[in-house]
Amino acid sequence: MIQFHKYQGTGNDFVMIDNRQLEIDKSDLSFVSQLCDRRFGVGADGVILIEDHAEFDFEMIYYNPDGSQSLCGNGSRCAVMFAKSLGIIQDNTEFLAIDGPHEAFITDGEVHLLMNDVAEHELIGDDFLINTGSPHYIQYVPNAHDIDVVESGREIRYSDRFKNEGVNVNFIEECPNNSLVIRTYERGVENETLSCGTGCTAAALSFALKGGESPIRLNAVGGELQVSFNQENNIFKDIYLIGPAEKVLEGVIEL
Repeated sequence: MIQFHKYQGTGNDFVMIDNRQLEIDKSDLSFVSQLCDRRFGVGADGVILIEDHAEFDFEMIYYNPDGSQSLCGNGSRCAVMFAKSLGIIQDNTEFLAIDGPHEAFITDGEVHLLMNDVAEHELIGDDFLINTGSPHYIQYVPNAHDIDVVESGREIRYSDRFKNEGVNVNFIEECPNNSLVIRTYERGVENETLSCGTGCTAAALSFALKGGESPIRLNAVGGELQVSFNQENNIFKDIYLIGPAEKVLEGVIEL
């Protein structure tokens, strides 16, 4: 019997487990799909384990529903709020994720997550490929609400170039006042998610490459996020993903 907590960040939801006592057997990842199943489990876009680390406040171990791992921006923000609720941190933290150390702070109910610098991007026709801890394919469209995200996203995700490693696909609509509408197909989930933090970050940087200025506001299906950064030519530093992270519920489940 495992105690879990469920958090969401702009509709991106996660099952959080305090694994500092190492109760979870990570050699058998069947528990991940069981927890993420929205009919027979708790239901989530991913599972996050919080563990002790000798050099950082904590380590965040993130799993997609299929058991694969990557950086998750919204999951990281939720992990920071969860760590605070556990008494591990106060309002500032440095923690370890799969792509390395991250800093974050909490203010006015929002988590400001420092992302890693981004120095490379690829143009594929008019589209962008940017890695912000997870790879994101970014396509600008006239109206994001008209896109069949699952069908169009799968077409790109399972194309010859990306079918082996996978790629997240973001459909972006430019809006006034330095803002974007974003819809995301996530690899590992293999479906549309209501929000994606690394996707919002990649989208914001792609918009900056097109002339957008920091901060950039992103309207996802599940809510609003902001991305701020410093840009030196095409190199981005001091990238912050900013938005809410809230506890939904807690409970006990048998694994």
